[in-house]
Amino acid sequence: MSGNSLGTLFCVTSFGESHGPAIGCVVDGCPPGLAISEADIQAELDRRKPGTSRHVTQRREPDAVEILSGVFEGVTTGTPIALLIRNQDQRSKDYGNIAESFRPGHADYGYWQKYGIRDHRGGGRSSARETAVRVAAGAIARKWLFERFGVVIRGYMAQLGPIEIPFASWDEVDGNAFFAPNQAIVPQLESYMDDLRKSGDSVGARINVVATGVPVGWGEPVYDRLDADIAYAMMSINAVKGVEIGAGFASVSQLGTQHSDEMSPEGFLSNESGGVLGGISTGQDILVSMAIKPTSSTRLDRQSINKAGEAVVVNTHGRHDPCVGIRATPIAESMLAIVLMDHALRHRAQNADVECPTPRIAGLAPGARQSVPSPRSKD
Repeated sequence: MSGNSLGTLFCVTSFGESHGPAIGCVVDGCPPGLAISEADIQAELDRRKPGTSRHVTQRREPDAVEILSGVFEGVTTGTPIALLIRNQDQRSKDYGNIAESFRPGHADYGYWQKYGIRDHRGGGRSSARETAVRVAAGAIARKWLFERFGVVIRGYMAQLGPIEIPFASWDEVDGNAFFAPNQAIVPQLESYMDDLRKSGDSVGARINVVATGVPVGWGEPVYDRLDADIAYAMMSINAVKGVEIGAGFASVSQLGTQHSDEMSPEGFLSNESGGVLGGISTGQDILVSMAIKPTSSTRLDRQSINKAGEAVVVNTHGRHDPCVGIRATPIAESMLAIVLMDHALRHRAQNADVECPTPRIAGLAPGARQSVPSPRSKD
């Protein structure tokens, strides 16, 4: 199966299935000398892992990461870093009733038609279980970006189904199960999810991600634009159906005088571009928003077909997230980190000795309008 690697110089290749013995990845291209430990990676994995609240799948996986190679005496060696996460709470019997049929909205039918065989246990390779290794790889990228450039990457849930979540503070994001930046709205989110779970249905979400401290100049025009690679990475996440950079689709109704980010000696006067112009970072915050569809697996009856092409009724009684967006924030953060680190290394390889005589302006001028808030530094 091709298509399992992401990145050019910082390359992540993942492997494993939802109900196999383990999932994992190989991270190739990480520079030597980065202090990294299993505890560093585990801290990010714990934010994503299942079973953390009543609003997500109750599959109990510790998601304990093992570093198999590429780290010696606590620092990276420059050789491939192999990471392994063993699966410990599979219940494959939950999927026995769909072995011969296809779940509507899921990857079952496409996999069957493409390969002539599919792993029906939890979706196999197409399961969101695979995203755990992205978070593990992203933890390495996040630490390198922060230590080398001071880049901080943060995300939050901006909308759950019909409920828009006003941004209050980054301090509130990790204090609730939804990664909501507003603690006051959490009771409403909990009530909505409790009713949804009882109904057996599912719902989508919007996740926003912000990277601050990104230097100007990252990105490889024309086909490897920074925003294009970000969109590519985000669209590779399970259930993501739309990605916006900066103003995104709102730019359709904007005038040119509204959308163009004016500049002053003190910095840009707005950030409608989302920190990328012409595929190259501007030094402003990178602003990304993504739409996540409702979970396809529900216990409600849905019309479908089986392998013989006969009409059947399908319902799924395994352990599923009624909203996969609830655990998507750490995944989106990690994917952005992987792309940014790859472009940081690519820029360093070709353009490290470039000196531009024009002074570089700051990201945003004091009092300038920012479409989504910037995160505070973690240190």
